[in-house]
Amino acid sequence: MTTEEILKALSNVQEPDLGKDLVTLNMVKDIQIAGKKVSFTVVLTTPACPLKDMIMNACINAIKILVDKEASVTVNFTSNTTTNRKDDKKILKGVRNIIAVVSGKGGVGKSTVASNLAIALSQGGATVGLMDADIYGPSQHIMFGVRGDRPMMKDVDGKGMIVPIEKFGIKMMSIGLLIDEKQAVVWRGPMVSSAIRQFVSDVDWGDLDYLVIDMPPGTGDIHLTIVQTVPVTGVIVVTTPQTVALADAKKGIAMFGQAQLKVPVIGLVENMSYFTPAELPENKYYIFGKDGGRNLAEEFDIPFLGQIPIVQTIREGGDTGVPVMAGNDEITKKAFEDFAGAAARGIAMRNANFDATEIQEILPHPHASQGEMEKV
Repeated sequence: MTTEEILKALSNVQEPDLGKDLVTLNMVKDIQIAGKKVSFTVVLTTPACPLKDMIMNACINAIKILVDKEASVTVNFTSNTTTNRKDDKKILKGVRNIIAVVSGKGGVGKSTVASNLAIALSQGGATVGLMDADIYGPSQHIMFGVRGDRPMMKDVDGKGMIVPIEKFGIKMMSIGLLIDEKQAVVWRGPMVSSAIRQFVSDVDWGDLDYLVIDMPPGTGDIHLTIVQTVPVTGVIVVTTPQTVALADAKKGIAMFGQAQLKVPVIGLVENMSYFTPAELPENKYYIFGKDGGRNLAEEFDIPFLGQIPIVQTIREGGDTGVPVMAGNDEITKKAFEDFAGAAARGIAMRNANFDATEIQEILPHPHASQGEMEKV
């Protein structure tokens, strides 16, 4: 066996998402041949890639069929998380991908989805941060069980920086860590926007494969501030199957589909899809309707990333400060793992197929009032 024969065989193995072969994509490294033994490394586009087994089996079959049926093949994996940032990287310079988790309305479990997505990506081998941008209703400090904790400060190049709280393998920052929980945040838009900018520029996030941003519900100032401050890779929309939630989810999708925003939608995930009682694990009860999220994704021609069931352990995990992905409920964890895998694939495809990630410059509507123009 020769290196050339191995590469020729592997040129028949397609990367399922990117639609090109592994050799063309320069994903094959370190080929070692010793008699009938051959080993090499495949460089994945994300550590959280759910298709490792499929790629490995395809590689082994290609070599056995096209090179030597008696070959002993060892496929190793490493990853180089893709990014498509083309900004000057003066802000969040070590962050490869910035993912905003959004919902058209409150109460659909957006924060639960964001926290478990972050942990699932981390458990897949990625370095992950979680920023709670829901200034008026922060909840990540509760879900991570760090109520009452206060972040430390450190000096970085002569500037005082906030050190995120680290738990469950995640770097996490929330306004709930900085204020008295009994006090309401009664701030006007400019103060909220200023706080968001500080969460970006005054927090030492370091090097991350993914920064997941838990956005407030709806479409408002904070959303505009985020896309005008950082290069958002894409958004993940959370909804329930309920008609009212779907109507509001459409607004969220429409917001990021506007020409002046140009932020791709990675996909849509349906939360509270069905209820399965522990004593009847084969039964599914569609309390809020069936397949509303899937149908909405098809309507807008965006990827459908998965369904998350209503399970008591998910609620308990959020309340007790141990998200379900950090717990022991394997059935529920599987739903979040599948969703996170689909999200990671969607991000890799976005980086390969869409325009570069940039900070957005939002122009006011031509018929906007003077006050509205000043806000922009």
